[in-house]
Amino acid sequence: MATPKSVAFYTLGCKLNYSETSALGRLFEKAGYLETKFEEGADIYVINTCSVTDFADRKCRQIVRRALKKAPHAFVVVVGCYAQLKPQEIAEIPGVDLVLGAAEKFRILDFIDELSKAPGKGMVQAGEVKEAKDFIHAFSFGDRTRSFLKVQDGCDYKCSFCTIPLARGKSRSDTVDQVLANAQKIAEMGVKEIVLTGVNIGDFGNGTEVIEGIKPKKEALFIDLIRELDKVEGIERFRISSIEPNLCTDEIIEFVAQSKRFAPHFHMPLQSGNNKQLKQMRRRYKRELYAQRVEKIKSLMPHACIGVDVIVGFPGETEEDFLESYQFINEMDISYLHVFTYSERPNTPAAEMENIVPVGERRRRNKMLTILSEKKKRHFYEQHVGQQRPVLFEVHKDKSLMTGFTDNYVKVELPISEGLLNTIQEVELRSVNENGLMHVNVLSVSKV
Repeated sequence: MATPKSVAFYTLGCKLNYSETSALGRLFEKAGYLETKFEEGADIYVINTCSVTDFADRKCRQIVRRALKKAPHAFVVVVGCYAQLKPQEIAEIPGVDLVLGAAEKFRILDFIDELSKAPGKGMVQAGEVKEAKDFIHAFSFGDRTRSFLKVQDGCDYKCSFCTIPLARGKSRSDTVDQVLANAQKIAEMGVKEIVLTGVNIGDFGNGTEVIEGIKPKKEALFIDLIRELDKVEGIERFRISSIEPNLCTDEIIEFVAQSKRFAPHFHMPLQSGNNKQLKQMRRRYKRELYAQRVEKIKSLMPHACIGVDVIVGFPGETEEDFLESYQFINEMDISYLHVFTYSERPNTPAAEMENIVPVGERRRRNKMLTILSEKKKRHFYEQHVGQQRPVLFEVHKDKSLMTGFTDNYVKVELPISEGLLNTIQEVELRSVNENGLMHVNVLSVSKV
């Protein structure tokens, strides 16, 4: 069989997946493949999956069908978290030729020549997740505006609802030197903003082997990493994608407050504003600590944006529990919510818990918090009307417009001006439109 020469990718899920898809793309490029857009057809399709959404199986099937509709004779390879958790099920999806687990996905080129379009189940190469112990560095590169830089992978936490440790393995990190080298490469590509990504980036650190049962002290902590990144020339902004509240220390908050490059934007998963639920979820903090973190951020950076992850309908969540959580969130000075409706995940402790919340009730609670999020976001935006803030402009799906984010994550849009794309400009925030975006006036134009 002649080696296929074109490859297309489709990414589901988080920023970490996007960084890893880009890394896979560079492997193919070095091997002589031409990367094409998904809709243009390809000899090989690589689908990078996620296990967080309720619809992982359905979505995967949809993307496989779309790929084969564009290129009926293409080989289809499925990687990512869902591929590690359900490899045999994915292999039985019509049209799937190869399924790679967490430890195998970056060896994808080793398996390509073995593919054949023989009828029946696809080939599976997915060992136990404990084999995924190496750190593979990765970063995304797309529109030259923003790059997702992977600094950490896996997780040692055992939250009762989460499958990520089963899909990605134990926590492991890049070295500070390698992260800095990648940041410098990204800067040389003309990218203006780097988003630091991982599964649990606050757990960043490197050690050596355990000796006589003593776990070594980490060679570097997350605070050490961001201090070094702050010195990298050529990157205008760094943004922390998400960090656990127990790991978002005062030291990190104080550093961001005085940094000219790290954005005043924190995304901290809460999951519940009720301590009973936090305990059942096996989270490593109580709501009081979360409130302290928010207060600390706002005391040093009143303009900071704070995003919050919340799960509704977790087993045992009574109406009183939910309302307590709702009130806690409502009273905090936060900026927006990512609301997740709890869904059972096989092989997690939560899936075996009693007092299941009816699905309809889960959806009702989701809607209540989604409405609260919209109110919180609009209030945060309106607080900044009349202020001047820097915006990094990027392309909009509507070609007549351009969009962008301020340093503190206020989204703006205005008519396209090609010369302003991928530049940071000072703007005056004028008003919030009907779509919840900020209208702005660009002040003095600088070639940044």
